[in-house]
Amino acid sequence: MTLRAVTVPQYAFLSRHVGQGATYTDCYEVVVPGQVDLAQFISRFYTSWLFRLERLVLSLALRRRIADAEVAALVAGAEAFAIWRVEARGARQILLSDLRGSTCSWLAVAPGDGGGTQLLFGSAVIARPGRELSRIVRILTPFHKVYARGLLRAAAARLAKG
Repeated sequence: MTLRAVTVPQYAFLSRHVGQGATYTDCYEVVVPGQVDLAQFISRFYTSWLFRLERLVLSLALRRRIADAEVAALVAGAEAFAIWRVEARGARQILLSDLRGSTCSWLAVAPGDGGGTQLLFGSAVIARPGRELSRIVRILTPFHKVYARGLLRAAAARLAKG
């Protein structure tokens, strides 16, 4: 499985944030064997070993446990998950925004080469109107890129195993 950075597709819900003033956006893709639907991708992504670490940190900040049942509820149509709300949802993609509206996460599935499934994961960091992205965001962007790739790899590995 080759993971690579790609341009945010025009059809993506995330595309509404591309090129919007002081906004950082990214998108990564990998093709896994077999047919994977959005529900499976969401479930494997948010229950991967790497995202479980993020959930632990968020649980400490929120002072409540973020359980797998919340991931299942998101898959089943819930409009919120941990610190995110669903900004847009379709049959093959979902866009989540944090409660302040300063970050977004986008997950999508599409037919891949050779009968596989293309998994897409993108994100956006949005500056406040009239401001630039903060210095801390610019400093943390290289780490974010590594982390985003790791999240997609972890989900893809779980999906490839079946």
